[in-house]
Amino acid sequence: MTERALITGATAGLGAEFAQQLAQTHTDLVLVARDQGKLDAKAARLRQEYGIEVETISADLLTEPGINAVAERLADAAAPVSILINNAGFGLVKSFEQNDLADEFDHLQVHVKTPMALMHAALPGMLARRHGRIINVASVAGFIPRGTYGACKSWLISFSRWANVQYADRGVSVTAVCPGFVHTEFHQRMDASTAGIASWMWLDADQVVREGLKDSAGRKSVSIPSLKYKAMVLLSKFSSDKLAALAGKRGR
Repeated sequence: MTERALITGATAGLGAEFAQQLAQTHTDLVLVARDQGKLDAKAARLRQEYGIEVETISADLLTEPGINAVAERLADAAAPVSILINNAGFGLVKSFEQNDLADEFDHLQVHVKTPMALMHAALPGMLARRHGRIINVASVAGFIPRGTYGACKSWLISFSRWANVQYADRGVSVTAVCPGFVHTEFHQRMDASTAGIASWMWLDADQVVREGLKDSAGRKSVSIPSLKYKAMVLLSKFSSDKLAALAGKRGR
């Protein structure tokens, strides 16, 4: 049976790389993003290059209609989705007390409430078929005190760990992919300076996705790409909150 993956935030960054690598394995795709033009261009290229089926859904995942449109597709038993990748997200450059509360609510929505809604929509069909994988793109920030971004990613990690145990015997795995700094458009889109981030801390998107897909296929609950970030997460367990928060603030 041909696999079908639904990817949110699929036209840029890690989402685009997930689409590329899955297409190379002849996995059919459902691409979700806001910009229909970018979706159409990416879908056309992937169809031509790999001969796969590619659907597109233009949806704003901060809105109820957008979430409902994707949830309805995930619940469609006629063309089941076997892999859900919750990748859509954004960062806030200011400190918590300086941000508009509406922006913080949107941040919480896209990183926690939207993935929760999409997993809730996908799981019944996956469990009925006893086959499915969910990948939640989290961050190493989820292991340290790092504002609301770290808190949101910590929720994704914790839920993924629980869900991977809860549903493993019923054929469904859930994996939180936790990269550090990645060469994508993420920081440019939030107008954040990367000057303080050492060059050795950067990862390439293809490595993050390759290791994330491998760990998902291996039914791991957490995937931390690269040995250096695995070591840093381990060390963070023995650091004080003050030291860990300072390291996160300084990008180290």
